[in-house]
Amino acid sequence: MAPLLNLDPDQLLTTTRSVRKRLDLERPVEREVIEECLEVAIQAPTGSNMQGWHWVFVTDAAKKQALADLYNESFRPYAAMGGPAARQYDEGDTRGERAELVRDSATYLADHLHEVPVMMIPCHWGRIDGADSGTQAGYWGSLLPAAWSFMLALRARGLGSAWTTLHLPKEREAAELLGIPFDRVAQGGLFPIAYTKGTEFKVAKREPVAKIIHWDQW
Repeated sequence: MAPLLNLDPDQLLTTTRSVRKRLDLERPVEREVIEECLEVAIQAPTGSNMQGWHWVFVTDAAKKQALADLYNESFRPYAAMGGPAARQYDEGDTRGERAELVRDSATYLADHLHEVPVMMIPCHWGRIDGADSGTQAGYWGSLLPAAWSFMLALRARGLGSAWTTLHLPKEREAAELLGIPFDRVAQGGLFPIAYTKGTEFKVAKREPVAKIIHWDQW
């Protein structure tokens, strides 16, 4: 079993970041550690006990490059339009204050995505394109909690990741590259995986709970 960091549950939950610039692109990631994290992740709750998940891990250099190219086909136009920094925020909104930093780190990841030791694409059996919101919520609610649990398991072992979705406009091309049956399986994201440079991460600045909480009505 991979050694665990000395983090209590609240520390683990509040310091699991989307890691970009602090991914160690040189250090290999052992397959055993990935499998151990996945064993943790698949204990996550699912809707209606669905468990239709499949997990595609990519270590082949040519395939990583091809996936990074697909990602950048969407990222470059997005970044050219301003990315996170182009969104309108109220004065004092913590998201606006950090927008330029987020864009900078996102650009770094796009530039180096092909270099990460491992990429993961979480998949879910069945396609629900155009389905109603209830069907969508149940479907993705049976995959995304496990993906988040996987990120937590990585963090607990000194690794990091980032939840990205910009390859999904090219989902069919990614499916063809990896042999994923596109007509029957949906992809939920693209996760770079690496050990982190250092294991100390701060609690992120967020909007005060008082601004986003509602009791009994909006």
